[in-house]
Amino acid sequence: MQLDYESDPPLDGAKALEKESSLNVAVSQLASDFDRESNLCLERFSRTRRASVISTGSLKLDLALGIGGLPKGRMVEIFGKEASGKTTLALHVVKEAQKNGGYCAYIDAENAFNPSFAEAIGVDSEKLLIAQPDSAENSLSIVNTLVGGSVAVVVVDSVAALIPKCEMEGEIHMNSEDIQSRLMTRALRKIQYTLCRSESLIIFVNQVRTKLSSNQFPGIYKEVPCGGNALGFYAAVRMRTSRRELRYSEDQLMQATGIALSVQVIKNKLAPASLKEAGIDIRFGKGICHESETLEMASSVGVVVKDGSGYWINGVFLPGKAEAEKFLLENAGVADEICNTVRNQFLQR
Repeated sequence: MQLDYESDPPLDGAKALEKESSLNVAVSQLASDFDRESNLCLERFSRTRRASVISTGSLKLDLALGIGGLPKGRMVEIFGKEASGKTTLALHVVKEAQKNGGYCAYIDAENAFNPSFAEAIGVDSEKLLIAQPDSAENSLSIVNTLVGGSVAVVVVDSVAALIPKCEMEGEIHMNSEDIQSRLMTRALRKIQYTLCRSESLIIFVNQVRTKLSSNQFPGIYKEVPCGGNALGFYAAVRMRTSRRELRYSEDQLMQATGIALSVQVIKNKLAPASLKEAGIDIRFGKGICHESETLEMASSVGVVVKDGSGYWINGVFLPGKAEAEKFLLENAGVADEICNTVRNQFLQR
């Protein structure tokens, strides 16, 4: 049996005008009953359709995110195992925000902030607000206040180290996992309300724990971030870092000089970039290898021409990769111009 469906006929001019007039009356009523932030306005969202972002400091990761960086006015979660580059990535975002004149804050819940390392990356620690609160409640309250104060970037390092007051005052054997989860749920609701009225970026650095699965594959261990599910829900972007291998010097000593990271975009509300991955090299004590990334990505789109083992950059031939990276390091203006060209080519696809 086939059912026949009838669609409404298109509105004539008089009826369309009547409906538009009714809608305008409803919107005017909303404006008088509630504040302007509650108004429905498609034009506002059309004007701000392209997200305003802060670079991650990694060209590869910016492109993997699909929007050129991390979005302002949103929460971001960076999680992974220990020594997998989470704090390094967060500090690079702080550096990029400071380059644009933004004020940044660092909530050091782990009491492990290293000013020397931050300065080696390029962070101006004298212009970085640093707080070491004594409880999770105080930490999250500080975050909410700073976001309302138009701070460009707030880093919380880390969620796992946010200790509720009742745990501080209770016995050491007390189970506080549910307490922290409930606290995060309540706090993030409040922070989200403040955040949607500002252009601050909040980065939550998080650890993972091994947990026995009891759902689809019982008996299988899986890794889950700390702090419950609320952060995963509220975060606009979630990135998982994992350490792939060590990098060694090319001389006879073969000393470890850095690590190769894999950063996977697990969730991205602002671009169809979920499950995209970026491989990043980090030098010990220096941070992300910008020159290596620039050379690799520029060669892939022809901005830099690879000729055998050498490279042509702005009409200059460099006989090897080391020489090309050194050239980019010594000519920051050329490197920035190449990065911008590559970024525009990828993001306009």
